[in-house]
Amino acid sequence: MLDLRHLQVLRAIAREGSLAAAGRSLRHSQPTVSHHLATLEAHFRTPLVHRGARGAVLTEAGLALLPHAEAVLDRVRVAERELADLVERGAATLRVGTFPTAGALLLPPAVRTLHRAGVHLALTEGELPALLAGLRSRQLQVALVYSRSDGGLDLGEDFVVHPLLEDPLQLVLPADHPQAGRDRVPLAALREDGWILGVSDADPVDRVLFRACAEDGFEPVPVLRTDDYSVLQGFVAAGVGVALLPRLGLGPHREDLAVRPVDGPQLARRIGVAALRTSDSANARALLAALRDEADRLRHRWSEADRAAGGGG
Repeated sequence: MLDLRHLQVLRAIAREGSLAAAGRSLRHSQPTVSHHLATLEAHFRTPLVHRGARGAVLTEAGLALLPHAEAVLDRVRVAERELADLVERGAATLRVGTFPTAGALLLPPAVRTLHRAGVHLALTEGELPALLAGLRSRQLQVALVYSRSDGGLDLGEDFVVHPLLEDPLQLVLPADHPQAGRDRVPLAALREDGWILGVSDADPVDRVLFRACAEDGFEPVPVLRTDDYSVLQGFVAAGVGVALLPRLGLGPHREDLAVRPVDGPQLARRIGVAALRTSDSANARALLAALRDEADRLRHRWSEADRAAGGGG
């Protein structure tokens, strides 16, 4: 029968590169490590580790087993943490991640609703790559995430992404920009402008921008990269460049900026709630319901604002 210690030994050998180093990291003697490895290899009836003069490396079979071993050990660690919370607090803690703009507007009212119901949350803010890593490592059970409207996040079968909100992407220009007087601005009219982009080339908003610009026959030239939307708007106002910005990240109205929709098909990012399929708890469902309520209220506010502006940006 498999024992968690067998899987811990395999993972330690992969990380440390030798049986002796694996034993030190686990505080086991080398004979103990060898015993657990031999038991694991006997269970699968194949060598899992190749021992050589320079240490130990996993065989092809060992490499195939490693991600499963890590997943099992991660799940046990998550279970231990959830049960410890249950014993200590009388209720499990829901570990939730959010990216900054959702953390500013969507999540706080939902958190308030759950706190009033006595639900305990552990909150983490981060950029999208950190949130996805937190989900995959099981450090997070639920996270607000975003992607292109036509693309997914490739989180794998262990996760489900619940759609929450289509967040329109809008052009942000200096107030005195030659195109600022238009109700809608074609991207082609900005082909000579410099662009303020995100830090990562994989940023879904920038990928939408590059695809749309390619359809208009040009590629945006970056003049600055930042993931801070306040910094971005400050440099746009200063005339450094133009940008494509999610409506959720715009913040209060600024007189020194012109915000305009793109002339053509609406560009947007898709905001969703990613969750471990095994985290389908009452608390996770309550959080999703509260977030959907807040997304509905936000869509209503946007519709009211658009009507007040006569349908413009």
